[in-house]
Amino acid sequence: MADCIVYAQGYKYQLRAGYAIYLPELADPDRPPIVTPWIELDPDGWLRFAPGYAWDGASGPTYDSKSSMRPSLVHDGGYQLIRMGLLAARFREVLDVIFHRLCLEDGMWSVRAQLWYHAVRIFGKPGTDPAAESPDEFAGCGCK
Repeated sequence: MADCIVYAQGYKYQLRAGYAIYLPELADPDRPPIVTPWIELDPDGWLRFAPGYAWDGASGPTYDSKSSMRPSLVHDGGYQLIRMGLLAARFREVLDVIFHRLCLEDGMWSVRAQLWYHAVRIFGKPGTDPAAESPDEFAGCGCK
């Protein structure tokens, strides 16, 4: 056991149970299954999140609401797979469209959903950059 803590900065929410959603837009029968400790994406389009998966909710100058929780989870998870190099960057736009659709499905006011969609289209690309992957942070007793 180490005498320091290791933590990840920047996360506000954590799943207490797993979550799965079928997204045929992400299906790619030529791609092998993507499996990480926290996220899985089957070639047939099933995106699965393990219990304990953490994400930061809505980004930017906005607020989180019930209508943004599921869309931000799916969007953040998809962007994370792109950052990790496991999902092709061409799926970024697909994820943005899915985000917009889920916002509307979950009851977000249509004007707000449209504004958020345009925001992720304009400002979202850095979120798929591998350099944006959150490293673990260390604290205490000179851990590195």
